[in-house]
Amino acid sequence: MAHLSERHSPVLWTQQILLCARLLGLLLTFSCFSLNLTGCSGMHGSGTIKSSAPSITTEPANQAVTAGQTATFSVAATGTAPLSYQWKKNGTAIAGATSSSYTTPPTTSSDNGSQFTVVISNTIGSATSNAATLTLSSAQPPFGHVFVVVEENTDYSSVIGTTVMPYLNTLIAKYGLATQYYANTHPSIGNYFMLTTGQILTNTDGMCPNTFPVSADNVVSKLLLNGKTWKVYAEDLPAVGSLSCGSGNYVARHNPFPYFTDVQNSSVQKQNLVPFQDPNAGFAHDLANNSLPDFSFIVPNLCNDAHDCSLSVADNWLKLNIDPLIRSQGFQKDGLLIIVFDESGSDNTNGGGRVVAVLISPPSSKAAYQSSTLYQHQSVLRLMLEGVGVKTPPGAAATAPRQCGSSSRFPRPRKRANVYSWVVRGRGPYSDPAAFESPKNAVNNR
Repeated sequence: MAHLSERHSPVLWTQQILLCARLLGLLLTFSCFSLNLTGCSGMHGSGTIKSSAPSITTEPANQAVTAGQTATFSVAATGTAPLSYQWKKNGTAIAGATSSSYTTPPTTSSDNGSQFTVVISNTIGSATSNAATLTLSSAQPPFGHVFVVVEENTDYSSVIGTTVMPYLNTLIAKYGLATQYYANTHPSIGNYFMLTTGQILTNTDGMCPNTFPVSADNVVSKLLLNGKTWKVYAEDLPAVGSLSCGSGNYVARHNPFPYFTDVQNSSVQKQNLVPFQDPNAGFAHDLANNSLPDFSFIVPNLCNDAHDCSLSVADNWLKLNIDPLIRSQGFQKDGLLIIVFDESGSDNTNGGGRVVAVLISPPSSKAAYQSSTLYQHQSVLRLMLEGVGVKTPPGAAATAPRQCGSSSRFPRPRKRANVYSWVVRGRGPYSDPAAFESPKNAVNNR
C-alpha cells in the first residue's frame, strides 16, 4: 500500500508533468529544424537565418551639369550585408568607385551622354542598376572673349589724379576702376604667376622657362580642360613658340605662359605663343580676321609696359594698339578687357603695393563705377576664367573662402571680394572671388 500511495503522490505527478513538458518542447524544436513544420518561419533545415541577394530600391538618376562641374550619382539597395558596390562608366569599371554614391571629376564636353551604372553584390548574388545618363548643358559664359594687358611697376597715385596717362584715365571715366587693388608681392614674376596659377611660386626674377618649368595647375590647363582657346601676344618675342628667357625688350618674367609644362611639352600649345606684332599670327592680324581666341594675354615690351620707359609711352601704346580692340564690333558685343599693373613702384602694402586695375566691358560695365573693396591678383584670375566659362580656377582663386575665413597661403582674409559686383550688371549670380592680404615683402621691383 505504501508503494501505491507514492505512485499517486502530488509531488510525483508534478515532476512527471514537468518532464512531459520538457519532452514536448524538445520534440517541437526538433520538428522545426528537421521537418520545417508550418509556423516555424525564419528557419531552414540548417538552422541559419535566411539570406537575400541585393535588391535595388532607388535607381541612379540622370544628371545634367555644365562643363567643369562635377556630377553625383547614388543608389539605394537592400540585401544581406555586407553589400559591395562597383560603379561603371559606359560599361567600364571606375577605379575606386566602390561606395553607394559616385562623384565624377570636373566634367568636359567628352563626358556628354555618358552612361553610369552600378553593380551591387554580396555572398548570395548581385544586381545591376539601370543606366543613368550624364548631360552637359550648353550654358553660355558671361563673355565671349577676355583680354588681359599687364603694365609694370607703378604706384596707384602716379596714374590716378594725374595727366600722365590721359587715354587710360578716359577709359576709367567710362568703365570701372578698383580703388583698393593691391599686388601680391615683389618683384614682378611672383605677381605674374599669381595672375595665372593662383600661386606666387617664386620671387626670383632670374628664373627662366627652361630652368623653372611649372607643372602647377594654371590658366592653360583650365582653358584646355574646358575646351577653350587661348593665345599670348608678347611684343618682341623672338618667334612663334619661343621659350626664350629674354631677347631685346622681351623678358619671360613678364610672360608666365612659356614656364608651364602644359605649353613646353606640347608642340601644338607652343604655337599659341606669338609675337604681338607678327604679321601672320599677331594681335592686329587676328583682330582684323575675327580670329581672336577665347582668352588673350597681352604682353607689351619693356618700354611699352612702363618698365623702362615713361607712363606716357605706355599710354600711347595702349591707345594705338588696344583702342582698336575696344572699338571693334565683336568686343562691343561680348568682350571683357582687364588692364592691371603687376606691382607698385615704391609701396609694399599688402605684399605688392596699391596699383591700378581697370575693367572694361562695353555691354556690361557700370559707367564710371569705382569699387573700394580690396582686391588682389587672384581675384582677377578668377574673374577672367569664370568670364569664359571656367568654373574651377586654380590655386588661391579657387580655394579662397567667399567670406572671411582662413587660408594656408595668405595669413588673413581682408574683405569679401566680388569683382563681378563692380564690373558687370544684369548677368545673373556669380561666385565671389576672394582677396587676401599677402605677407609684407621688401620692395624690389624688376
